[in-house]
Amino acid sequence: MASTVTQGTGGTPDSTGGPASTGTSATTGTSVPTGTSVSKRPGYGQLLRTRGAWTFLLPGFAARQPFAMLTISIVLLVQHTTGSYGTAGAVAAVTGVAMALFAPFTGRLADRHGQRAVLLPGVVVHALAGLSLTALALADAPLWALFAAAVPTGASVPQVGPMVRARWGAKLQGSPLMTTAAAFESVTDELTFVFGPLLATALCTAVDPAAGLLTEAALTLVGGLLFAAQRGSQPPVGVETGSAGGSGTGDGGHARVKPVSALGVPGVRVLIVAFLGIGAVFGGMQVSLAAFSESIGEPGLNGVLYGTFAAGNMLSGIVCGAIAWKVAPRRRLLIGYAALALTASGLWAAQSVIVLAGTGLVVGMCIAPALITGYTLVEGLVPVGARTEAFTWLTGAVALGQAAAVMIAGQLEDRLWDGAGFLVPMGGTLLALATLVALRSRLAPPTVSRTVARGVGHRVPVSVD
Repeated sequence: MASTVTQGTGGTPDSTGGPASTGTSATTGTSVPTGTSVSKRPGYGQLLRTRGAWTFLLPGFAARQPFAMLTISIVLLVQHTTGSYGTAGAVAAVTGVAMALFAPFTGRLADRHGQRAVLLPGVVVHALAGLSLTALALADAPLWALFAAAVPTGASVPQVGPMVRARWGAKLQGSPLMTTAAAFESVTDELTFVFGPLLATALCTAVDPAAGLLTEAALTLVGGLLFAAQRGSQPPVGVETGSAGGSGTGDGGHARVKPVSALGVPGVRVLIVAFLGIGAVFGGMQVSLAAFSESIGEPGLNGVLYGTFAAGNMLSGIVCGAIAWKVAPRRRLLIGYAALALTASGLWAAQSVIVLAGTGLVVGMCIAPALITGYTLVEGLVPVGARTEAFTWLTGAVALGQAAAVMIAGQLEDRLWDGAGFLVPMGGTLLALATLVALRSRLAPPTVSRTVARGVGHRVPVSVD
């Protein structure tokens, strides 16, 4: 059966508004905006030369740093004031659940009204809520009061990571560099998870148990305001595309249509389950490593062990972004997740610092491929105007999985043997892997008629057999 491909003449504006010609990506089949020239093997150098990228990357890094400090700061503060990892895990879990529930709502508002409009009030509320939680913990307030303060603290966590990813998506729509950008963002996330826990642990153990949460609140306020000030790189507000793959109709390939919800995409729901399992690894590791370090009389070792785990994630993320993948993303996700579940299943058996550090390093190396591929799949599954929401659903799923893992791991550490919390990463990843295998067909991008828009000039139908 013959299908029709629409070709055209003329130039289209690039992502920064300048004139540019448009090509077709050999790897995605979509038109490639040329704000950045893309070679056959895209790399970090090309990505970072994207016009205007540094204007949001630097403040974005500062604004997302506190996210890696929040959970561990709460755990260390509340455990210090109550003496219970179970209680500390429960408070941190409430924070994570609140973030997971409100993050997609925040992302949807950012898609429809702009990131700045959401960030400005959000960072102020988060800073005030963090200060309230700190004061209540130090005052030995009852558990219900800690829960009450934990809800706004988690609900107001600024979703800077998804917002940065959405800015990349707006600049690199349909470009092979999107995979590199996803890898770069994963590396950036993990870089924060190398320094964040180290900084929080050092502040809580060497300065004051409340220092970690106080610093997190201050960094969120300052970094968030700096990021919000970068208006020029914000994605267009209220703009959708005709298809998830990035092609569409109207001027520049975009058209204003009725807003859609990312949660309505079946593939996004499957990815949410996968990211819940990844969150279970993060949460289970945070509590279990803290408990292990405490049990051997070296509480400061917690940050080093968790930093080793995060370093493995960061290093593998760098490698993933440098590879020109020939394997389809859906298959990469299944293979990568299987490796993650296998390695996470061995954490509970580690009985020494060296073995635990080595196992944690390998587990971390298996997380980045799954995260990067999951975020990459969003480009083919979700329309541009709903991608911030989609990214926040995934980020929220990580937070929700982390929250549940922190609470369960804390209870296991309190009630069972030392190291029982490491069973949580194993259980979470195995359940998520089973879901991925069963529902893998939903991760295929929607089939649409192929239309390559090369501008607003005359389009000539060409019959393709």
